[in-house]
Amino acid sequence: MLSCWLMNDKSRGSSSISRFSETFSSDISSNSWWAYPKPVPLYRKSRSSRLHKSVIKASIAYGSVVKQHPVWDDGDEELVYENRLQFLEERDEKNLSWRLLKLSRADKVRSALELYASMDFMGLRPESHAFNALLSCLLRNGELDDALEVFESMKSDDRTSGHSYNLILQGVAKARGFEAAFQMFEELVTDEVHRKKVDQVLFNMMLTLCRDNKDWLKAEFVWRKMTENNCVGNSVTYRLLVNVFLSFSQYGLTIEAYLEMVRHGVEPDTRTMEGVIIAFAKDGRWDFALSVFRGMMKRKENPNIIIFNALMHSLGNNGQVNLAFKVYDCMKSLGHVPTSYTWNALLVALCRAERYGDALRLFEKVQQETPSALGLHLYNTALTACKQLGAWRRALQILWEMEDLGLSIPVTSYCRVIGACEVGNEPKVALQVYQHMVHQKKTPDTLTLLSLIRSCIWGSLYDEVHEILKLVPPNAHLYNAAVQGFCLREKTESATKLYHEMRELGLSSDHKTRAMMLQFLPRS
Repeated sequence: MLSCWLMNDKSRGSSSISRFSETFSSDISSNSWWAYPKPVPLYRKSRSSRLHKSVIKASIAYGSVVKQHPVWDDGDEELVYENRLQFLEERDEKNLSWRLLKLSRADKVRSALELYASMDFMGLRPESHAFNALLSCLLRNGELDDALEVFESMKSDDRTSGHSYNLILQGVAKARGFEAAFQMFEELVTDEVHRKKVDQVLFNMMLTLCRDNKDWLKAEFVWRKMTENNCVGNSVTYRLLVNVFLSFSQYGLTIEAYLEMVRHGVEPDTRTMEGVIIAFAKDGRWDFALSVFRGMMKRKENPNIIIFNALMHSLGNNGQVNLAFKVYDCMKSLGHVPTSYTWNALLVALCRAERYGDALRLFEKVQQETPSALGLHLYNTALTACKQLGAWRRALQILWEMEDLGLSIPVTSYCRVIGACEVGNEPKVALQVYQHMVHQKKTPDTLTLLSLIRSCIWGSLYDEVHEILKLVPPNAHLYNAAVQGFCLREKTESATKLYHEMRELGLSSDHKTRAMMLQFLPRS
C-alpha cells in the first residue's frame, strides 16, 4: 500500500526529481527514508569532517547519521554515512515552508537540512523566503559547503532569487575571500539565464566589496555590467562609485558616474556631491564644481572645510579671484574656521591674478591674526610674490623667519629668494643667499643656479660666474645661459672662452647660443 501511495504521490509532484535527491531510495520498514551517500571530495570541509569521529552528527548530505566501523588493524575507524529523510505526512508547501523557516531562524541546522532534503525528495518546493532563511542559517553557522550544495540544488530548478545570490556571495566573500566571490559574480552576470535575477541590491553589495578591498577596476566592471543589465542604480550605488573612484584619483570616472546619476534623475546625497565637487575641481572644471556647490547651498547643506578649500583652490588656479573670495565669505558665514590650506588657496588665487601686493598684505594679515596657520606652503607662496615684485628685503625676512621656526627649508625656497634678488638687481645679496644655502648642506638645483648666474652677469660679477661653473657639475643649461648673458653684455672674449669650454666638455649648445656665437667666431 505504501509503495502504491508513494508512486501516486510522486506522479502528482514535479515531473523531474531534483538532481539533489537522485540517489535516494526508500525503506518501508520505518517512518524514515534512507539514501545512499553521495561521494564527498576529500578536500571538502563539511560539518561531518570537522567534528570528532566519536560523535554522532549530521553530514553535509542533509541530516545523515555517521556510524563508526573499524576497518584497520591498528584501531582506526572509518566514517560511513547514511542519509536520513523524514516521512512527511504534511504535504502543503506553505506549511512546510513555515516549518523550515522556523527551524532556520532557530539555527536548527540538522533538522532544517533533513526537512529540506525530504521536501526535495518528495518534489515539494519551499517558498523563497524559507529557502533564503535556510541559506542564511547555514552561513551563520559557518556551513558554506552545505550552503553551496543547497544553493546549487535550488539553482538547478530555477528557484533562486536576487536575495539568494546576495546571501551566497556574502558568505563566499567572508569564508574564501573577495576574489572567490568576485569570480562567482562574474559567472553569474555572464550567464544569460541567471543574470536577469541580479538586482540593484546585489550590485550595491558587490560595489561595497570592491570599495572595502580598494579595487576600482572591479568596481568599474560591476558598474558596466549593471548598465548592460538595464539596472538603474540608486543614491547608494552612485555614492559607492564616487567614493571608490575618487579614492584612486579617477576623476573622469567619478564625473561620468555623477552625470549618469543626473541623467537617471537620482537625487545625490551630501557625500556624493562633496566627492563630485572635488573631482571637478581636480579635473580643472571649476565651473561645474561651482554649479554643484551652488546646488548644495540651495539645499541648505553645509559642506566640510575640505570642499571649500578644494573649490577655492580650483577657482584660484583658474584666475577666478572674486569667486574664490565669495566662497571664502560663504565658508565663514557657515561657521568654518580657515586653515592653512584655506589661506594658501587665497594666496595662490591672488598670485595667479598677478596681484602680488595683495598677496603679501594677506600673508601679513595671517601672520598677525592666525600665526598658527602658517606652514611651509604659505611661506613659499609669499616668497613667490616677493620674487615677482623683486622685494628681496621682504623675501630675506621671510626666509629668516622660516629658519627661526625650525622649518625644513627646501631648495625651492632659496631659489625664490635668489630670484627676488635677481629681479631687484642685488647680485651680491643673491651670492650671500647661495653661500648660506650651501652652508646649510642644500644642493642647488638647475633653476637656482640659472637665476644666480643671470643675477651675477647683470650685476657685472663676471669672475663669480666662472667660479660657479667650476664648482658645479657640467650642465648645458648653465653654459648656454652664461654664454648668452656674456654676449648680451658684449663680453666677447668671455663668451668665446665659455663656448669653447662647453664644446670640449661635450655639452650641446642651443639655437640661441649658436646664433649669437656666429657673430663672434671666425668663419673657419
